[in-house]
Parts: sequence; structure tokens; C-alpha cells
Amino acid sequence: MPNVDEVEEALTNVIDPELGLDFVELGLIYGIEVDGGDVHVTFTLTSPGCPIGPQVSEQIEEFVSELDGVESVESSMTFAPPWTPDRMSEDAKFALGY
Repeated sequence: MPNVDEVEEALTNVIDPELGLDFVELGLIYGIEVDGGDVHVTFTLTSPGCPIGPQVSEQIEEFVSELDGVESVESSMTFAPPWTPDRMSEDAKFALGY
């Protein structure tokens, strides 16, 4: 069965096309739940008007489903709380000049 750390590692392959950094480093992953082989990922975008939501959901499903023991992957997008640059890793802040 997958664990949260393995799922988070898989999510480092989900890249924001405008910023060129992964969703984990950008702090866009709000939650990971693992129940046996079922995985649910809650994510956000840098702004509500960003059009890449469906693409992100597809990438989440693609990369997480490659993990051993994963039977289903669901993702949901939220804007509560709104994303801020404070959620980024120190490396991402440095790369983007924060």
C-alpha cells in the first residue's frame, strides 16, 4: 500500500508550466489522504483564474497511479485558504526571488 510520503514524492512530477516548479515545492498541495489503495489529493492553484486545473488533475492521477498498491486516485481543487507565496519551500522562494 502507498503511504503519504510516497504520494508526495510522486506529486513532485506535477509541474506548474508557467513557473517551472513542482506543485509540492510551490505549496500547492493542501492535503494527501491514503486509505488502503485509495488516494485523495487536495490541491490549489496560484490564482482562481488559472486555466490548468484539469491538466493538474490528470497529472496527479497519472503520477500517483504509478505507485505500487494504488487502486484509485481522486483529486479535488480548492481555493480555501487562498494560496500565498508563504506556502512555498525555501528553495522555491529562492528560485522565484521571494
